[in-house]
Amino acid sequence: QLQLVESGGGLVQPGGSLRLSCAGYGFTLDYYAVYWFRQAPGKEREGISCISYPGIHTKYANSAEGRFTISRDNLRHIAYLQMDNLKPDDTAVYYCAADRKRGSGVCSVADDGRGYDAWGQGTQVTVSS
Repeated sequence: QLQLVESGGGLVQPGGSLRLSCAGYGFTLDYYAVYWFRQAPGKEREGISCISYPGIHTKYANSAEGRFTISRDNLRHIAYLQMDNLKPDDTAVYYCAADRKRGSGVCSVADDGRGYDAWGQGTQVTVSS
């Protein structure tokens, strides 16, 4: 399985912002759709956003719509998840994933991530006062 490198997690107060970054380890994200998942203790893994290649199509889970923005910089080969107005319920480990099969098509946050080509190790996001 191909590996992704994530960064940007941390501790933030409610209402604050974080930007997560994702890049390929030893490869680029060219032609891959990129997905962001999260998983909190005691909860199932949840798809929260995805973006096609080169980036026309984006999708958001209801929990993220209006607060999170997914984007990608194809010249730098980096995908981002900008998270604004963070809430305590956003606390989770956030994972980046990528899949070539989806490519330029419309991606889906309903996918469970099984069979995806690449995964990151996860980065902890904690929203607390």
